[in-house]
Amino acid sequence: MGKQQIFSFIFAFGFLVPSMIARASANETAGMLELAEKASVPARRSLSGCAPTNPIDNCWRCKPDWADNRQAMAQCVKGFGTGTTGGAAGEVYKVTDPSDDDVAAPKEGTLRWAVTREKPIWVTFEKDMVFNLKHELVVTSDTTIDGRGAKVEICNGAGISLYQVSNVIIHGLYIHDIKETPGATIAAGEGKPGPRAKHDGDGIMVFGSSKVWIDHCSFSGGPDGLLDVTMGSTSVTISNCKFNDHDKVMLLGADDSHAEDQAMKVTVAYNKFSTGCVQRMPRCRWGFFQVVNNDYNKWGMYAIGGTSKPTILSQGNRYVAPDEAGKKQVTMRQPDIPEAEWKSWNWRSKDDLFENGAVFIDSGADPQLTPEQQAGMIPPEPASTVETLTKDAGFLTCSPGSPC
Repeated sequence: MGKQQIFSFIFAFGFLVPSMIARASANETAGMLELAEKASVPARRSLSGCAPTNPIDNCWRCKPDWADNRQAMAQCVKGFGTGTTGGAAGEVYKVTDPSDDDVAAPKEGTLRWAVTREKPIWVTFEKDMVFNLKHELVVTSDTTIDGRGAKVEICNGAGISLYQVSNVIIHGLYIHDIKETPGATIAAGEGKPGPRAKHDGDGIMVFGSSKVWIDHCSFSGGPDGLLDVTMGSTSVTISNCKFNDHDKVMLLGADDSHAEDQAMKVTVAYNKFSTGCVQRMPRCRWGFFQVVNNDYNKWGMYAIGGTSKPTILSQGNRYVAPDEAGKKQVTMRQPDIPEAEWKSWNWRSKDDLFENGAVFIDSGADPQLTPEQQAGMIPPEPASTVETLTKDAGFLTCSPGSPC
């Protein structure tokens, strides 16, 4: 910053500052120049490209040494997934081979080999890679898949399964055009591989698992859900993700008969539901769900739905309704459920922003939160800031040595 710019900054305060400088000694003037220089730093930093957008990103994205201290990101999770550390206690392992030739006995260097270790592991990638998985990728507990620094695509094959595991982080993947794949004998750990049934084509399936954080992933296309959390899974945060071009986007609770989902607690925060998303953003059953500071842009049928009396707290979201007159409702209850029944479900909108005629149909009452529920709540930012909070949703382009 040149002296001419600095004095322009000082003179912006009005006539008092020039008169002060005229009377000041050389040392006092130098001090003023130093203060002006410091005051200009935030603007210069923003111009350099480092402008984290929400409380999760604020924790790590402006640190130029993120690539040398990747596991520090585990301290940044918020919501009901708080405490998820993934592979932070283990080694950082670099995937060097995008092949998936042997799903029962994967070779070292592959992604499948890395995520089936039975010890904490933080998985990274040597370079940009495309993975066409022959069968579902079964991930063990205490694992992080960290795509930062590379473009990592999971596509045109099976998706990722978290099956009865805990403490898993998935960050920075581009998951698209997933396919149904037949059952097979698949490695699910370091021991003997076991039989797995047909994979339905979910992008990520979380089944009977806990302590899961899915952050900054991009999802689009596939025959089933982009992201399903089912069968008693709980303590899950889904944040900073971008969803495009899909019918059934996100399912939280698979069936009304699965009463084990009463214990489910999921945070859906800072995500962008964008072009071509039709329904289930999310669709909830039984559990407790905070949907906070997400951006919804013209859904095809509805945005948020559910059955089996879930508690859904919608806070600080932006809902932009589609243009069609019959699709303005954000919420959907099954048509065969009597209003007298669903009126008691706690679906509450607070400080949301509704555009283009969007309407949220409240029901129930503001619930009394348990201490555990209260501890997992993310304080909502104003809905007017949602566009900024979610502008970097999806996988990021990061270069080691620079802020991400």
